[in-house]
Amino acid sequence: MPRRHSQTVIAVAAFAVISGVALAFASTEKTTIQDARATPQTSLKALMDGNARYIKGMATSENRPENRPALLTTHEPLAGILRCSDARVSPEIYFDQPLGALFVTAVAGNIITPENIASFEYTVGVLGTKLIVVMGHRRCGAVETAIKMRNNTEELPGSLPMLIDQIIVPCTLDADPDDVEAYEHEAVICNANKGVTQLLARSPMLAEAVAKGELKVIAGVQDLKTGEFTITSQ
Repeated sequence: MPRRHSQTVIAVAAFAVISGVALAFASTEKTTIQDARATPQTSLKALMDGNARYIKGMATSENRPENRPALLTTHEPLAGILRCSDARVSPEIYFDQPLGALFVTAVAGNIITPENIASFEYTVGVLGTKLIVVMGHRRCGAVETAIKMRNNTEELPGSLPMLIDQIIVPCTLDADPDDVEAYEHEAVICNANKGVTQLLARSPMLAEAVAKGELKVIAGVQDLKTGEFTITSQ
């Protein structure tokens, strides 16, 4: 076989192998995403596995230019997340998930509002999401304010009293305003767990999905220092 022809055959064969591997990887990646959102349990496992990768500094999620066209048509989130508005809290990073994987709502103190209830009803009812996470975090400014200002929220500016009062009852009623450090962690957990209770109490649609086993609603707390997300209610 002539040398030039031999080189051409080898190059074509190599290209075919590389293309095959790329297509197989893309197919596996797509299947993995679909599998991850198949049930509430698989959705939760995908998040916790992602958090484990983030903690170890081994995150794998990418948002490459070639992936953008797929985002134009729809998204199929494996979880809905209620997070605090705090700039240090990013579910996509902490759970090592790409664009399109998480349906995120945010409000200071991760409190339940009519708007985020409707948002979760949309992602569950229309997009088929099977997991909702109420995501609290350590050193939450809203929770710390609910401890410090427990007896005098009227001194806070603007609409803050209305927001902070929702955390005070019942999460900081017994806290010492002069000892935030001692009560902060417990109050953060209480506030996240309360979100689950309120969400299901105020949305018959979501409560019914949970009762049927079609949806799981959990709460947890993100540790800013270690990166670990700990489930506190499920």
